[in-house]
Amino acid sequence: MMKKRSISASKASLVLFLCQMISALDVPLDLSQPPTITQQSPKDYIVDPRENIVIQCEAKGKPPPSFSWTRNGTHFDIDKDAQVTMKPNSGTLVINIMNGGKAEAYEGVYQCTARNERGAAISNNIVIRPSRSPLWTKEKLEPNQVREGDSLVLHCRPPVGLPPPIIFWMDNAFQRLPQSERVSQGLNGDLYFSNVQPEDTREDYICYARFNHTQTIQQKQPISVKVFSMDSLNDTIAANLSDTDIYGAKPVTERQPILLTPTGSTSTKVELRGNVLLLECIAAGLPTPVIRWIKEGGELPVNRTFFENFKKTLKIIDVSEADSGNYKCIARNMLGSVHHVISVTVKAAPYWITAPRNLVLSPGEDGTLICRANGNPKPNISWFANGVPIAIAPEDPSRKVDGDTIIFSHVQERSSAVYQCNASNEYGYLLANAFVNVLAEPPRVLTPANKLYQVIADSPALLDCAYFGSPKPEIEWFKGVKGSILRGNEYVFHDNGTLEIPVAQKDSTGTYTCVARNELGKVQNEVRLEVKDPTMIIKQPEYKVIQRYGQVSFECIIKHDSTLLPTVIWLKDNDELPDDERFLVGKDNLTIVNVTDKDDGTYTCIVNTTLDSVSASAVLTVVAAPPTPAIIYARPNPPFDLELTGQLERSVELSWIPGDENNSPIKNFVIEYEDGLHEPGVWHYQTEVPGTQTTVQLKLSPYVNYSFRVIAVNEIGRSQPSEPSEQYLTKSANPDENPSNVQGIGSEPDNLVITWESLKGFQSNGPGLQYKVSWRQKDVDDEWTSVIVANVSKYIVSGTPTFVPYEIKVQALNDLGYAPEPSEVIGHSGEDLPMVAPGNVQVHVINSTLAKVHWDPVPLKTVRGHLQGYKVYYWKVQSLSRRSRRHVEKKILTFRGNKTFGMLPGLEPYSSYKLNVRVVNGKGEGPASPDKVFKTPEGVPSSPSFLKITNPTLDSLTLEWGSPTHPNGVLTSYILKFQPINNTHELGPLVEIRIPANESSLILKNLNYSTRYKFYFNAQTSVGSGSQITEEAVTIMDEAMASRQIDIATQGWFIGLMCAVALLILILLIVCFIRRNKGGKYPVKEKEDAHADPEIQPMKEDDGTFGEYRSLESDAEDHKPLKKGSRTPSDRTVKKEDSDDSLVDYGEGVNGQFNEDGSFIGQYSGKKEKEPAEGNESSEAPSPVNAMNSFV
Repeated sequence: MMKKRSISASKASLVLFLCQMISALDVPLDLSQPPTITQQSPKDYIVDPRENIVIQCEAKGKPPPSFSWTRNGTHFDIDKDAQVTMKPNSGTLVINIMNGGKAEAYEGVYQCTARNERGAAISNNIVIRPSRSPLWTKEKLEPNQVREGDSLVLHCRPPVGLPPPIIFWMDNAFQRLPQSERVSQGLNGDLYFSNVQPEDTREDYICYARFNHTQTIQQKQPISVKVFSMDSLNDTIAANLSDTDIYGAKPVTERQPILLTPTGSTSTKVELRGNVLLLECIAAGLPTPVIRWIKEGGELPVNRTFFENFKKTLKIIDVSEADSGNYKCIARNMLGSVHHVISVTVKAAPYWITAPRNLVLSPGEDGTLICRANGNPKPNISWFANGVPIAIAPEDPSRKVDGDTIIFSHVQERSSAVYQCNASNEYGYLLANAFVNVLAEPPRVLTPANKLYQVIADSPALLDCAYFGSPKPEIEWFKGVKGSILRGNEYVFHDNGTLEIPVAQKDSTGTYTCVARNELGKVQNEVRLEVKDPTMIIKQPEYKVIQRYGQVSFECIIKHDSTLLPTVIWLKDNDELPDDERFLVGKDNLTIVNVTDKDDGTYTCIVNTTLDSVSASAVLTVVAAPPTPAIIYARPNPPFDLELTGQLERSVELSWIPGDENNSPIKNFVIEYEDGLHEPGVWHYQTEVPGTQTTVQLKLSPYVNYSFRVIAVNEIGRSQPSEPSEQYLTKSANPDENPSNVQGIGSEPDNLVITWESLKGFQSNGPGLQYKVSWRQKDVDDEWTSVIVANVSKYIVSGTPTFVPYEIKVQALNDLGYAPEPSEVIGHSGEDLPMVAPGNVQVHVINSTLAKVHWDPVPLKTVRGHLQGYKVYYWKVQSLSRRSRRHVEKKILTFRGNKTFGMLPGLEPYSSYKLNVRVVNGKGEGPASPDKVFKTPEGVPSSPSFLKITNPTLDSLTLEWGSPTHPNGVLTSYILKFQPINNTHELGPLVEIRIPANESSLILKNLNYSTRYKFYFNAQTSVGSGSQITEEAVTIMDEAMASRQIDIATQGWFIGLMCAVALLILILLIVCFIRRNKGGKYPVKEKEDAHADPEIQPMKEDDGTFGEYRSLESDAEDHKPLKKGSRTPSDRTVKKEDSDDSLVDYGEGVNGQFNEDGSFIGQYSGKKEKEPAEGNESSEAPSPVNAMNSFV
């Protein structure tokens, strides 16, 4: 919902907030406004003394401003100097040097003033200095004679130039001298040898100084070095001594490290914030020492620390005060070590915390200008009005200066002026212009009428309503001409008037009206929104495996909005398709005929419309075709006899002779090049030509030392590269292109980190590659700020407001000039933690385990970053049924985007909870909302924790139970249900008993004796019944039944029957034993598949052996005991399948035993006792006795 804001003169914070919002408005150029400097030369401006001096000063204002200059603090009358002119309608000065003027005569400090009737703006103090590239002073250089293994320093001592020159060492052939851990150049330009070797002997060690501004290179006289090896020295001594003399120079001795630079054990260094810190340690020693760096009492900063010059130089970029401290370098070899401590102090030139911003006020309004800067030491703040110190400026009753703040009250039109804030310390200064423009203007909408916006469904839509007015207008949006005002969470209303629909749907299409009103009038503007269907690939390309020389096709069938015109592009390995007629691109497919090995790769179908883009990929794998034992094919031999002709600045012609094609025609030649100046030894792809072509015109880049080689390609593969051609060095030129992938992302709330991909060596087109980095705040009437940096890939702008958009551009330049004007990109300064917590947090409890939480979105201005979503923290405080607290385990749910509600699942019933809500951006979480307490209602309980049945008697059982682990409310009662189970497992009538909740045991009486019962038990709350627990138990039999069992067991007929059975088994065992002694085999498994009945078969009459039976394992599996509570069948007969007897029961011990051939060797020893039933099962196991008892 769009919120209205009002101000009060007594509330400075609200005044400041409103002023900051108003300052974001651009004043249309047809309205009166004070001057604003839009472009100026850098503070420290070094010029080429051979060219005209151009000192820039551009400004805008209404009426157009007039310009004047001061030089060294006094008025500079340009009309009196014929060499100086000012450009028409501009303040830019042109000092004519090329027609007789001398640059040195115009050295000084210049300042530009732009003035109109509403005020005066001033530029920075621009210090003009001509560059200098003096010659080397003549000196007599003695040859350096040094013993092998000793250290050596070759001093460069370049002339002092402006700016300082770039130093490098080369030989007479203009080849850079190789450097290593042993030989390297120091920061001062000297060449250091940790230990010299015989190969260091040469007479052309030459130090060069390159002065970029004048594009000149100065050369020092060559330095000669002669290294005496021990062998040659011994030979010389031997030739001059007699045989009786003792001679022999000492062999090369190993030495522990000593530092060549810096000297001593400690040193100090001061560096400015934001600069690059360079610390150096170079050591002598044999073997060559290895350098290591540490920071005492801390760690080297991650991602900002680099090691250069073979770790002899420690480089820390973008230093801050936190990087102050002691840095130790340690040089070590196998003989020892030496160290040096450098105490680093980081100071800071002034940098902005809050720069003053332009104010547009209406008569009678209040406002504030704030100028806050930091530095080390703390900068002094001074104010100027229209370029005059405010202490002596004309008085303004509406103005009051309070340190770094100017407060305006009840301004009038005469209060319009330009104010300057100067923050300075010993290391520099900052100067900012900010005007106060008092206007009374009705609203106007700057966005063109009936502007059409098109977006894809389910994506954000941004409808602009750029406006201006004084007082600042209020903005309202309507859908349709006569629609109601737009409100609610589905819209976002930005301070610049933009309406954002975060998720546009098809029904969002239509006309939207923006209305701007203030006390002087009202104006409206209409824009149109069209929401299109997204583009989709409904049939994607699929993975394919194809034989060489076959044909393959990939499909890519799309569906798109009928009003959008799609284009389909195919890529191979994220690059364009090869320029080959074998690749056939159809409307919905890509076909490759006569497939070769080089076609192997990933193919991507990309569908683009003016509004969206989708893609899908598939991999093609090429396998070998069936071999043909005919001709032997091989890769071609490399081309030879390469020749360069027709050398021009940007082109050259290369010709060659092909090698043998080895029975496979050459399809094409690949030309590669080496850049010996920037990347020696690295070969790059240049171009390809058909196999019938042996010459090619090659396009070249400036400032590259080219060598070329050619590779022949046939169906089998690539040849070895040819021998390299001769080298060809092209001339230098301006850069042709600018850095790519320019981005601006803040790493801290008050900075903007501008990064880019640096140009590669050959792209520089000349020496002295640098970058011009420019930025200005978007949607604010600010001029571009520019800085020229070395060949790096990052620059950090400090003192930015938190999370505001910036326009950024990075332009390449070298010693010859600038690249074309770069395109602008939009970046953002750093995010900070959100300022406020979500308000109006409400909780709606849906049921005992689910709740819904609502909150109001925080104002986007307080998010101070990219809104990522909201986090809900919630935790259980206590269970209402137990009133006991427990360890708090907080849970977190994240809701992405600008969502203002969410569901909380998995809650525990009948519990007290707390929650809070926090907004999240890219920096982190904002403050938490006040804790919100809510309670969940009762639920059904869990099952009782246990149910035990004990003390069985003839007609009673005792039940004991435990309360539910999770009562989920107040227990009201327990429900017990039970029913008898007869011998056929049929269930009897169900009896239900309600038991008070405070009971934990019950004695059930009047039950039937010797009867199995099944029990169902559960707890209840006021909500309902919980899950139940079941159990079974049996009452005991009466004494008469027990005595009947004893009497039957003592009957004579029963004893005789048992004796007969035992005698029969004994006879069978004797027969088996006799057969065994005769070598017979007991056929355990012969008839297993023929007999389905697992029971023991009767004896055979022919051989006296047992019938077939199962092994013990399968017998135990098949002969399961009777089911719980089972009795004999109702027909009072013992069925064969119900028998519980097995050979195991009659074996010796737990199991019967078998020989390896399966013969049974167990002895009859009577039936073993059965294991008692587990738990509350019946202990009455089926047995022959029980079976016989069923007959009586």
